[in-house]
Amino acid sequence: ERVAFFDRVMNFVETDPQVYVDECSNSIFSLLKKEYDTPRNRSLSATARMKLMPALMAQGKRNLKKPVRLYAQLAIDSARSIDSLFKDSLMTLARDLSPAEKDELVKSRDAALSAIHSYADWLEGRLSSMVAFAPMGEENYNYLLKHAYLLPLDARQVAMLGEAELARYRALESLLPDPSLANPDPSRSKNIPADQEAFLKAYERRQEEMINFLKEKKLVTLPSYLGPFSIRQLPDAFKPTSPGGFMNPPGLYDKDNSGFYFIPTYNPKSNNFYIRAAIEDPRPILGHEGIPGHFLQISIANQLKNEIRRQQNDGVFQEGWALYGEEMLMRTGLYPDNSASQGQVLRLSRYRAARIGVDVNLHTGRWTFEQAVKYFMEAGGLDRESAEGEAAGAATSPSQKIHYMVGKWQIMRLLGRYRDAQGAKYRLGAFHDELIKNGSLPLSVVEWLLLDDPSTLEQALH
Repeated sequence: ERVAFFDRVMNFVETDPQVYVDECSNSIFSLLKKEYDTPRNRSLSATARMKLMPALMAQGKRNLKKPVRLYAQLAIDSARSIDSLFKDSLMTLARDLSPAEKDELVKSRDAALSAIHSYADWLEGRLSSMVAFAPMGEENYNYLLKHAYLLPLDARQVAMLGEAELARYRALESLLPDPSLANPDPSRSKNIPADQEAFLKAYERRQEEMINFLKEKKLVTLPSYLGPFSIRQLPDAFKPTSPGGFMNPPGLYDKDNSGFYFIPTYNPKSNNFYIRAAIEDPRPILGHEGIPGHFLQISIANQLKNEIRRQQNDGVFQEGWALYGEEMLMRTGLYPDNSASQGQVLRLSRYRAARIGVDVNLHTGRWTFEQAVKYFMEAGGLDRESAEGEAAGAATSPSQKIHYMVGKWQIMRLLGRYRDAQGAKYRLGAFHDELIKNGSLPLSVVEWLLLDDPSTLEQALH
């Protein structure tokens, strides 16, 4: 339903120039991010793919009947920062190529880059005549909530939830003995990493600490088939719309059970919220992306015998579980009281709550893009760079920004009902195991499975 909805309502093939740049970058990035074959074979695949890119760029120009100016600007930014992916990252695979094969790769690479840059120039020359960002409207938004996510809420109720959660987390920040703890500041840290390598190693050390904490507190079962989870640097081509990086889980049918998270380049003086937070204490973000967050949940889902459940990837559940885990780790004692780590958890929830207001108001037509940026800065507590990236992500991925807080709210609501039903038998770790054992289903369906109560699902369907 989600795919059909976006094809019908948003029609990105004709409106979003990013579709074609992303296809190029992802086709190369997918060869680099996992060592699924020899470097030589992956290089040969890259050559074959890059040979097709000039034709793809030409097809994109023909397809874009009504390109949106905002999407075009993001596509231009991505196209003009793609060179390092092709010229630096990709070439690390080429060491085993014969001279002729390497020449062929370089030739196809240069032709592909020329076509991509020409595409960016073509877009830039037409920016002034392109249409402005147009919202899908409240009727379509409500349809998406009910039919794609099986949520028992409409757009106005989702917006109200965002306002309530935003007020709560702003107040919780203010109740800290030092409210400035909620604003990441690496200079406060006693253990600032010296460089990029030390930064990545800090993530790995903290991950071991968190796994031991989860086991000691019996907060969730870590199955024996769980693979390693590593941290890697984010290529420049993906920074315009993913300033905080992103996670790659093991593939659904992948024999390799490892996963990894891409972070931006280390910079202790950065103004970017995400990088400052990660330097001061990577655990909240690591818990979200790795264990017990996305990596654990998706790894478990991939092992399910029921193929329908394996295939489900409900974003509200996935992001809700990861965000819930951030605060769950805080409430169960991972961080010292009144610490910068606690402050970071509150700020992360605060800006996830702000995401709801941006997503709903942007796509129902109540706000402009600039209003969304300013709201992220004022209400969410983000710097402008992070706020622009967040707003761009909201504009290009309708409804994705509501996943976090709406999903967390559904899980918290379900937790309370589960505890009441269990009585003296209740154990938090058992709830977590029961919650994530069925795959990434819509949470209204999970509630039915856990409590034998379909009322929330029926409310969504009617």
